[in-house]
Amino acid sequence: MSDGMKVLIIDDERNAADVTAETLATSGYRCITANSVKEGKRWIDEMEPEVIITDLVMKDGDGMDILRYARKNLPDSEVIMVTGFGTVETAVAAMKDGAATYLRKPLNFAELRAVTDRASEKVRLARDNVALQSRLDSKFGFRQIIGNSPKMQEIFDLLRQISATNATVLITGESGTGKELVAAAIHANSQRRRGPFVALNCAALSEGVLESELFGHEKGAFTGAIGQRKGRFEYADGGTLFLDEIGDIPLSTQVKLLRVIETREIMRVGSNTPVSVNVRLIAATN
Repeated sequence: MSDGMKVLIIDDERNAADVTAETLATSGYRCITANSVKEGKRWIDEMEPEVIITDLVMKDGDGMDILRYARKNLPDSEVIMVTGFGTVETAVAAMKDGAATYLRKPLNFAELRAVTDRASEKVRLARDNVALQSRLDSKFGFRQIIGNSPKMQEIFDLLRQISATNATVLITGESGTGKELVAAAIHANSQRRRGPFVALNCAALSEGVLESELFGHEKGAFTGAIGQRKGRFEYADGGTLFLDEIGDIPLSTQVKLLRVIETREIMRVGSNTPVSVNVRLIAATN
């Protein structure tokens, strides 16, 4: 079933794009065509289609460019490649990069409808799953945090507000009360949820080891540093870094941590070159 889903057909052969659109429109899909890679990208942004059907070889680019653009800007969409005889291997490679499948030219319209139906059904199921999870979160909490008391509902409301921001967060509470679960829930419900969630227990590490874990180090920075190593800030780039028991960090390290928060740059141990990081910081202490 199409459920009126939007399909974008990208092909620099105008007649081929129009025929594909007319065929799918008879099954209830809302179709629009684009005749270049540039126009296709514009419609991806404006139309936000559930399914994208793109020719692999076009005059101003190729379907791989469309695939990469869709994966970055519309990750919940399904991309179907259309390919000629000589480009099947490339189309198969595209599937490894996230394409749903590929179709051979000339198109078999029965196969076209079947493949489009499968792609749209996958999108619909994914949306239903998100909607169900949202209802469960609303009733029972955030993911693994369970609770339905008035006090817990207040906490969930607060977490929803916090998750929508990029603010640094401090969580306080006794050991064993679920501070890391709360941090993970904030990350999972934020705009950074597709990025990494990296956790570090600061109380378990000595000062020297802690700085290396946080900021990384260069080869030869200290005895045993046999190679360059990224720290937790770099591993969390684009996501969230959770620092547990931050109150146990030595004062000298706290000063360096404050500078990172202010400048969004880290300096590996043994290096004078700053490295930019895009990290949301969540800390906890008992």
